[in-house]
Amino acid sequence: MICSVARSYKKIRGRNAATETFPGSLATMVVRARPGKPSQGLLQAGPLVFACALGKGGITSRKREGDGATPLAAMRILSGYFRNDHFAAARRTRLPMAAIEAGLGWCDAPQDRNYNRPVRLPCKASHETMRRADHLYDACLVLDWNIAPRKRGRGSAIFFHLARPGYTPTEGCVAISRRDMARLLPHLSRRTILKVVR
Repeated sequence: MICSVARSYKKIRGRNAATETFPGSLATMVVRARPGKPSQGLLQAGPLVFACALGKGGITSRKREGDGATPLAAMRILSGYFRNDHFAAARRTRLPMAAIEAGLGWCDAPQDRNYNRPVRLPCKASHETMRRADHLYDACLVLDWNIAPRKRGRGSAIFFHLARPGYTPTEGCVAISRRDMARLLPHLSRRTILKVVR
């Protein structure tokens, strides 16, 4: 009896393999809600798909301040903030990034002249503190929602930032894991569009 020896072939990795790399900068990332889970989503970046968290109000075409919804829109990434002591990997990007200092805030008061702008703390108007204890803003990218022109009550502080464990809902932002953010950052630029669709 002659035994045949099976040949060994090199595995061909699929397009969604964890080792897949991007060809350069990403022009567009597309976000859509997961079926049956409106506050969680899937983010497609090139050939890869990542889990993400969305606003507790799901996706809306009528974004208003305080509704907790993620805008249905194509938003350009403008710049970012990072915690140098917690997320030094944020330096590896084409985006303009600034270190988050203790006195940095973001105004979310529609009647204030600094609405939807960074502010210095202390600030009398309603605001978010960017240096957070929960580390969600250790890497925080600013999207161009309601930036130019700014309209009162159309929503503020719409960021692309780090997600909580379990991808629990945001206040209207798009959030991904720390690992996925570190992987995407080198491929993002001011030309990258985050497109939220239905």
